[in-house]
Amino acid sequence: MSPPVRLDIDGAIATITLDAPATHHALTPRMLCLLADAVMRVAADDALRVAIVTATGEHAFCAGGDLSLTLPLMSGARAPENEWDRRLLSDPRVLAASGLRDFELDKPVIAAINGVCMAAGFELMLGTDLRIAAAHARFGLPEATRALIPFAGSMVRLPRQLPWPLAMELMLSGEPIDAARAREIGLVNRVVPGPALLAEARALAERIARNGPLALRAIKRTARAASGLSLAEGFALENQAKASVLASEDAREGPRAFMEKRPPVYRGR
Repeated sequence: MSPPVRLDIDGAIATITLDAPATHHALTPRMLCLLADAVMRVAADDALRVAIVTATGEHAFCAGGDLSLTLPLMSGARAPENEWDRRLLSDPRVLAASGLRDFELDKPVIAAINGVCMAAGFELMLGTDLRIAAAHARFGLPEATRALIPFAGSMVRLPRQLPWPLAMELMLSGEPIDAARAREIGLVNRVVPGPALLAEARALAERIARNGPLALRAIKRTARAASGLSLAEGFALENQAKASVLASEDAREGPRAFMEKRPPVYRGR
């Protein structure tokens, strides 16, 4: 049997695919560990410039954490039974990397949302930088309806990504929204027909991957670090990024290639 999380590498682009369609890709302890491993590999490989996160099938991106395995394990209602359970409980990198939360990944990540995107799946999406949704996708944080909270980043990230009333409505009501509404409020960048989803995500990834890798990483790292800081503190971070990037060979190659009317060759140094 194929693993429930796959990592495929094509040039500078990594594609992480959730592959448990029978359960709508609900995140089991094993899946969380494998997802964390894939994210950590993307972070560690300097040859990779962009990542896409998606899932197989047409029905679901991720329905959330597995309610029969993961949530009982984390609440203490189920004792650990195997290596995946034990690793999830003992290795803090698993939840950090698998949720793109409190984990240093300064490479752009694109979510290609092919269907239902709920709970932990929604929170995984919030950790990405760009989002393309299939027209039939649906989004929601139903945790409060089950006397739970969205603890994988939503309470901190969602009010920074949406206006306060919209963020609070999604978290407090638990009511889902469709892809058109998600696009309207700025939760996703684009909505496309389902069959065009991966091609659209791939085209965007290729466009980004052609840009200077040091610049890409500096942009994401600085924008993230400056969130919530004063202007003076943010400008200080921007100045640091400017000094680092302008000192690179790539920063000389970009303008030179433009003047010579040829494609640039960026080497990440």
